Amino acid sequence: MKKKKEHHEEHVDETWLIPYADMLTLLLALFIVMFAMSKVDSQKLQRLSAEFNVIFSGGSSVMSEGGTDTTAAVQSQAANSGTSTEKSNTQKEEDTMNGLKQSLESEIESKGYADKVKVELNKEGLEISIQDAVLFNSGDAQVLQNVNPLLLEISKMVHGLDNEIKVVGHTDNVPISTSKFRSNWDLSAMRAINVMNFMVSSGGVGTNKISIQAYGEYRPKYSNDTAEGRAKNRRVEIFIIRKYAQTAETNGTTTENK
Repeated sequence: MKKKKEHHEEHVDETWLIPYADMLTLLLALFIVMFAMSKVDSQKLQRLSAEFNVIFSGGSSVMSEGGTDTTAAVQSQAANSGTSTEKSNTQKEEDTMNGLKQSLESEIESKGYADKVKVELNKEGLEISIQDAVLFNSGDAQVLQNVNPLLLEISKMVHGLDNEIKVVGHTDNVPISTSKFRSNWDLSAMRAINVMNFMVSSGGVGTNKISIQAYGEYRPKYSNDTAEGRAKNRRVEIFIIRKYAQTAETNGTTTENK
């Protein structure tokens, strides 16, 4: 009898799995690099390098072992770095404003205006409050020539700052209606404009970072029931606006001169 032909089963060639697995490993490494490129510094890059060494050596990476996730660590460090920078900027600005406050107070005292010009460092920024008797004649908005040196020194001290500057005009509640000014709003606005123009034209303050506001009688700081209160309410305020919000650390260093 003829022997039956033996049937040999054919096996599928699986050698393609090896280069396929290598390709997936390389793709994983590429995606990690692309994701982290914009966020890593030298220390983070070293950590990623160590991670790749584990992957390419055939070991288990920390991402697959339930350890610290590399991506999460990178994101956390980036966030902490941003917070530290913000705190640093805030503290630098606070130190600058405190130094400026001291310089202004010395200049104001040397010019003999300590009782009518006050400097205060608050949440909004540095506020220089000047009573109208220092700057203007009664009912007028033209800056007096004899106070130009004070305004000039203030302008020189603040013009180099990168902060916005706001000039704000205020009056008391005594009505005014003249050929020049129809109301206290008009008077407070023109006073603020003239102070701003002086700071720009003579003090070198940039036009792109200074502005004015006018409140007339509607933002009093003191009672208008007394002559002293009304005199203090007639004022022009020069604000150096903060660029960085105060933190708990800087808030404790804020001082004011009332």
